[in-house]
Amino acid sequence: MPKSLQRLGPANRRVVALAYDGLCTFEFGVTVELFGLPRPEMGPDWYQFATAAIEGGPLRGLGGVQVVADGGLELVEQAGTIIAPGWRGADAPVPQDLIDALQVAHRRGARVMSICSGVFVLAAAGLLAGKRATTHWRYVDRLRTLYPDIDVQPDVLYVDAGDVLTSAGSAAGLDLGLHLIRRDHGPEAANTVARRLVVPPHRDGGQAQFIQRPVPIVHEGARLGPALERMRADLAGEHTVKALADAAGMSPRTFLRRFEAATGTTPARWLLAERLARARDLLKTSPAGVEQIAQSVGFGAAALRHHFRKSLATTPQAYRARFAG
Repeated sequence: MPKSLQRLGPANRRVVALAYDGLCTFEFGVTVELFGLPRPEMGPDWYQFATAAIEGGPLRGLGGVQVVADGGLELVEQAGTIIAPGWRGADAPVPQDLIDALQVAHRRGARVMSICSGVFVLAAAGLLAGKRATTHWRYVDRLRTLYPDIDVQPDVLYVDAGDVLTSAGSAAGLDLGLHLIRRDHGPEAANTVARRLVVPPHRDGGQAQFIQRPVPIVHEGARLGPALERMRADLAGEHTVKALADAAGMSPRTFLRRFEAATGTTPARWLLAERLARARDLLKTSPAGVEQIAQSVGFGAAALRHHFRKSLATTPQAYRARFAG
């Protein structure tokens, strides 16, 4: 195992995926690919994976497969991370014994994570009350109606609320899983897993779930490219929409519409992601102080700490201590 991939990982490495009759097989497969495959190159601190049946009887997955689980809800009690890979439906009741097991595990310190409709399992257990969460765009309105105490984020790929993590549609589970691996074991570990999966190693959680009106990439790339390079070359600068639109030869309104159509996000979110990425790189490779790094990417030190806590659930100092060198 390369020295750069040697991480402590989470205190409890046991990852348990819930299995149920009507199992969403793609979402379940995502959890297995991310956390269940043998990865000897990752060393002894990698995850320990198991599947917990939430009910008795044969568990039939979509597509005609049957699942034989490693155990029952007793595995939930031992888990450090519990994943709900989809659910039978927004209005399908969640068994009370599963709710009880999730609540006990979460109080004990376990993290809980959902993919797509699995958010309704966590919501039924009361683990999302007062917190930010997301789900597939088709379920957003129903989630808001059933659980008005949840701060539903309708147009993001995933939300990391620390010990509760939720993702949008099925494929966004890959993004959230890679984010969690990055959080636990560092960017090189996440990149290694992404390469084996042949997927992008990082899509920011704030990226839009879908693009309403795709545009010709070559045409828009030629016009938007100068605006993107303008921001990337001067992350600490003030970049107004008007100045960026002028660089692209568009009106501000047209620029905003086409920027989001081409990138899936807004200029402000794009710039924030670039600034955080540069700050992470500098914290890992530069001896400069946090204040100096913050200023070089367009933040004050307080703002940098705020965005690190919000996006990465850590501080710049803790990030440097874990990943520098």
